[in-house]
Amino acid sequence: MSLTWTAARSSGLHGLLRVPGDKSISHRAIIFGALAEGRTHVSGFLEGEDTRATERIFSQLGVRIETPDAQSRIIHGVGLHGLQASAAPLDCGNAGTGMRLLTGLLCAQAFDSVLIGDASLSQRPMARVINKLEAMGGRISAREGNFAPLHVHGGQYLRPVEIDTGVASAQVKSALLLAAMYAEGESVITEPRPTRDYTEAMMKSMGWPISYSPGRIRIRGGGRLQGGDIGIPGDISSAAFLITAALLIPGSDITLENIGVNPRRTGILQALRLMGGQIEVFNEREQGGEPVADLKIRHSALKAIELPESLVPDMIDECPIFFVAAALAEGTTDASGLAELRVKESDRIASMVTGLRAMGALVEETPDSVTITGGHLHGAVIQSHHDHRIAMSFAVAAQCASGETLLHDCDNVATSFPGFVDLAQSAGMILE
Repeated sequence: MSLTWTAARSSGLHGLLRVPGDKSISHRAIIFGALAEGRTHVSGFLEGEDTRATERIFSQLGVRIETPDAQSRIIHGVGLHGLQASAAPLDCGNAGTGMRLLTGLLCAQAFDSVLIGDASLSQRPMARVINKLEAMGGRISAREGNFAPLHVHGGQYLRPVEIDTGVASAQVKSALLLAAMYAEGESVITEPRPTRDYTEAMMKSMGWPISYSPGRIRIRGGGRLQGGDIGIPGDISSAAFLITAALLIPGSDITLENIGVNPRRTGILQALRLMGGQIEVFNEREQGGEPVADLKIRHSALKAIELPESLVPDMIDECPIFFVAAALAEGTTDASGLAELRVKESDRIASMVTGLRAMGALVEETPDSVTITGGHLHGAVIQSHHDHRIAMSFAVAAQCASGETLLHDCDNVATSFPGFVDLAQSAGMILE
């Protein structure tokens, strides 16, 4: 299915808004709730296509999951060794998080599994996960080029390792952590740069023997997870589109409630503040072991910056909307260390550069960097390449552009932000 949006200049965003639950935490809540002993009650679950795909897979693996109401799940855990083989392939849809984490978990099972995905996911690199898991003793067969479908061979002996992920990727790290749960002994996992720590935090909160600091984790195999309550905050990746829109559109003043502000996810807030963005963080609290806060955002005159490369791992999913902010800021913004964007749902550097140029922006790119000179944007016809973050980024850009913008291939927005158009309209965005 191909979905087209029409967008135009907005006169301002206002209101008290809530965004859907965090996608990364929702995936992990299903996974660890399934592996726990006892029941796990999840509130704030993201009702998106990606997270529902992970939920369906665990149902195929013999886990009973109830839906008492929207955004809630009750997971009847089967314990570390209670998963059952599925006769049918396990369809991850568009979820790279789901596929990579499940590869780590399934290579430790006694049975074989086949992981499949949609056309986009089937073109995304899996070698970085496969190679690291094979160093632990896993065995995974892939299509030529290390692409899905993945045949994960069960019945392997996994050994504890001291290993570096080699790339700043929370998905690679989490796949290794899931496999290490089944290894006999202690594993030490390090990263070239710290990434989001949702996996470690959830494992520790459920009783697993794990210790960690930024970029380094020690984990022992053979532990137990205890079910309980998991409250999922609003996804800062989803909030970033509304935050940036409010900063850019004159007259805007919005408040976002219950947003997850894990330090490994707030790079976008730091970047926008460096540009002069007025973002107030208040009512800070903890929910299920995760820091949560409310945010107040007002229109601000943004200025170009040289993006600190240290922020990139903590805002990798928010880089497309950051590029929009740069295209409308005063001056020339430089950002580097962005190679990871080339292997997302689309080549996000190429997708953003092409679209911004179509709207009149002056943009230069290298394999891992962009240089964007701020100015005026005009309406254009944009291809989103079935990439949810590209579609929403250009929906925001169109709110500040002259004329009308047509956005094609917006169907995959439902993977991470169901109801985006309705919420955007209610806040004052011109989007249909």
